[in-house]
Amino acid sequence: MRIAVSIVRIFVGVLFILSGLVKANDPLGLAYKMEEFFEVWTASLQASGSGLKSGLVSLFGFLHEHALTLSVLMIGLEIIAGVALLLGWSRRFILNLLLLLIVFFTFLTAYAFLSGKFKNCGCFGDCLPISPLTSFIKDIILLVLIIFLLSFQRHLQPLFNRRRRTLILILSLLFTIFFQWYVLAYLPVADCLPLKKGNNIAQQMQMPANAVQDSFAMTFIYTKGGKRYEFKPEELPADLGSYTFVDREQELVRKGNAEPPLKGFVLTSLDGADFTESILNEPRAVLVFALNFDGVSNWLDEFKKVYVEARQKNIPVFVVSSEAAKGKIIFSGVGLSEIVFLNCDYTVVKTAARTNPTFYLLEKGTVRAKESALKAGPFRSHL
Repeated sequence: MRIAVSIVRIFVGVLFILSGLVKANDPLGLAYKMEEFFEVWTASLQASGSGLKSGLVSLFGFLHEHALTLSVLMIGLEIIAGVALLLGWSRRFILNLLLLLIVFFTFLTAYAFLSGKFKNCGCFGDCLPISPLTSFIKDIILLVLIIFLLSFQRHLQPLFNRRRRTLILILSLLFTIFFQWYVLAYLPVADCLPLKKGNNIAQQMQMPANAVQDSFAMTFIYTKGGKRYEFKPEELPADLGSYTFVDREQELVRKGNAEPPLKGFVLTSLDGADFTESILNEPRAVLVFALNFDGVSNWLDEFKKVYVEARQKNIPVFVVSSEAAKGKIIFSGVGLSEIVFLNCDYTVVKTAARTNPTFYLLEKGTVRAKESALKAGPFRSHL
């Protein structure tokens, strides 16, 4: 039994650490996925007559506003719990903590799977996307394994002495904090998004070559002689002209995956003109994606340096945001009225700007350089 407990302990601990590290590479991605859950739950509550609606809507609104903080804490908890399990540190407390975590995760993945409203639960971030069903099955297995460890925890032997275990746990905590701070400030270490370096944006907007289309079962409804008839396409009668067509119904029998990696990438001027194709055909262009302009003073000086150097080399510069009109007013107020602002869908901007802002250098629509404002210096070296 001790051997079985050790194997399960290693498997569960490593899986929690791996899951946490993959998400720690992009805490904003998990925060956006959490926001998606909160938005769906809020919409469902507002459409219901639940007596708890008001309180829960307020709660989900609060959690939505603090999704990034919740994401960072959840990721840290996941990694530290996995390390503590492997070390055998405070085993009863850690196993109960893991049980609470996995029950929560199982609820989320079950909802994602049963509701059909999510294609990816975000359990392993964007680098290891898995379907809600796969994730739900994974969580069920983990739940069983953690209950097994709780039942036989007396066989869990700690590694090293107490001082060394505590030291390793503290170092793990410090690493988790530093790593998440780094990627939030300087962009993810591993970029698994459609707008990563080397990707051509136009190609990312196209359907994958092996995409599977949705499959539908079609039924045609006719009447004849006061009677109603339903026919499948292969069952249509030879004397169809004697029937009166009423309606056509279709039922989804298999959900496909016919979606491009990048959706909604449309760049429009403040007056609504579409500049997407012309910008993607530019020999070189700088795009600065900004989520918002609340802290623009923190990166304005670096932007000016990039802008001046780009213009010296005849490289056009565009600021892209879902709040382009607001940005135009702010920049005009500091003497930068010549900057061209473009509107873009907020979801696309969130994908592009994992730091606010994120600088892109495009060559014929291909991403050649991508940096945060804190690395504007290295970015300028690519111009």
